[in-house]
Amino acid sequence: MPPTLQDSKMLYLTYAKGLELFSKKGYHNTSLEDICTYLSISKEAFQHSFISKEDFFINIAQNVILRSTFELLIEPLSYRQSPFPLVLDRIELELEKAVNSTDDKGFLLGNFITEFNKRNTRINKCLLDILKTWQINLTALFKKGQLDNYVNKGVDCEAVAQYITSSYMGVRIQMVEGNSRLLANQYLNQLRYYFYSISRNFRV
Repeated sequence: MPPTLQDSKMLYLTYAKGLELFSKKGYHNTSLEDICTYLSISKEAFQHSFISKEDFFINIAQNVILRSTFELLIEPLSYRQSPFPLVLDRIELELEKAVNSTDDKGFLLGNFITEFNKRNTRINKCLLDILKTWQINLTALFKKGQLDNYVNKGVDCEAVAQYITSSYMGVRIQMVEGNSRLLANQYLNQLRYYFYSISRNFRV
């Protein structure tokens, strides 16, 4: 029996391909006909599985975009360990992937948050919830660092998390335009100095 859109593996591949199309054209410049043509399915088959373009994109966000953002998350520490090298290593890894990519489209979550801002409340909330998950993860990591005497006691850990996420999204936008290696190195150096300023014993 041939796979259907309800098959989980086929669904994920469909989401990935849909994200590829939305990344190229933008959500608002992509019609339902564009999607069906790109996915090589009929309009009836699409609407049976996803109802609407909006519903399709939310499924993409909750599966593909969420998964790619989760690559930036760090598991909660069960033992005493500085959060600074952990965060730096994870961000450096993701930036290195972008530098080496031949088709870098930037940080997808940030790109779509910008596109949907004040244009689609339902989708924007879905995207912001993903961003909030990353910020909560970072906040918990730095609060644990405070308890373990790695982070200065007066530091607002939520503000640290917001700074990291917003600055990361900013540099990813710039990297798409060129000089990605230089921009990545400059950002990492700036992040090291920032961490030095809020730490008890972190060395640049």
